[in-house]
Amino acid sequence: MDRQTTGVLLALGAYGWWGAVTPVYYYALQGVNVFELIAWRVVAGLPVMLLILGATGRLTAFKAVFARPRVLLMLVTSALLIGINWFVFIWSVDTDRLAESSLGYYINPLVSVALGMLVLGERMRPAQWVAIAIATVGVVISALAIDGIPWISLSLAGSFALYGLVRKQVDADAPTGLAIEMLLFLPFMLVILGLVHTGDGTAFASGSPWLITMLLLGGPVTIVPLLLFTGGARRLRLATVGLLQYIAPTGQLLLAVLAYGEAFNTERLVAFILIWAAVITYSVDSFRASRNQKSLPTGNRPGFQ
Repeated sequence: MDRQTTGVLLALGAYGWWGAVTPVYYYALQGVNVFELIAWRVVAGLPVMLLILGATGRLTAFKAVFARPRVLLMLVTSALLIGINWFVFIWSVDTDRLAESSLGYYINPLVSVALGMLVLGERMRPAQWVAIAIATVGVVISALAIDGIPWISLSLAGSFALYGLVRKQVDADAPTGLAIEMLLFLPFMLVILGLVHTGDGTAFASGSPWLITMLLLGGPVTIVPLLLFTGGARRLRLATVGLLQYIAPTGQLLLAVLAYGEAFNTERLVAFILIWAAVITYSVDSFRASRNQKSLPTGNRPGFQ
C-alpha cells in the first residue's frame, strides 16, 4: 500500500470516528454529568498517552517541555481552548443539539482562514473572501432559525480554530502536546470528580459495570482519532486533508437528523446549503492553489497561505 493510500485510509478513519463514533459514544452516556464526562477524557486518557509516548520514544521530549516556559505557556492556552471545545461539544450532544455542533465544524476551516489573515498576516485569495462572506450569511440565517446567536456553532468553530492557531506555533508534536495538555488538566479534573461525587454522586461510583467501562473508554475515544489524524496528515497534502475533514460534520448532521430526530427546518436547510456552498468554494480554491503551487519549480513556490 503506497503512502498516499495509507494516508487517505488513516484520515478517513479519523474523520469517520469524529463523525460517528464520538457522538454515538456521548449519546450513550446522556444523563451523566457533563463535567464528569470531560474529567474521564483526561483521567482515563492520560495513562494511555503516557504509554504511547513511552512506546514511541517521546518521553524525553515530553519531559523537556517543562524546561521551556514559552512552550508550556502556549500549551496551557491550547489546553484551555480544547477544554472549552470538549465541554461545548459534549453539552450539545447531552441537550440534543448535535446539528448545531456539526454546523460549527463546517464553519471551523473558514474561521481558521480568517485567523491566518488577521494574526499571521496570511493573504486571502478572492475566492476565500467569497467563501467567508457566504458562510457569514449562513450563520446569520442559522441565528434567525434558532431565534438567537448560534453560540454552540460559533463556540466550537472559534475554540477549535484558535486551538489550531496556537498549536501551529507550539514546538511540540501532536501526541506530546496532547499528553501535556491532559497533564495540565489532571488536577482540575480530579477536583471536578470530587465535587460531583460529593454533590449528586458520580456515575462511576454508582453505575453498572457497563457504565463504568464506558466512562473509562473516554480516554481512548479521545486519543484514537487524533493518532489516526496525525498519521494521515503526515502522509497527505494539506488540500487533501482539507477536503476530507468535512466527513466529520456531515456524519454528525446525518446522525442528528436521521438517528436522533433533531429538527431540520427550512431555515436550517438554507443555512447549511450556504455553508456547503462556502465549503465547496473554499475547497476548490485551495485544491487549485495547491495544484498550481506543486506545478511550479521548487525555487518559485510561494509560502503556505
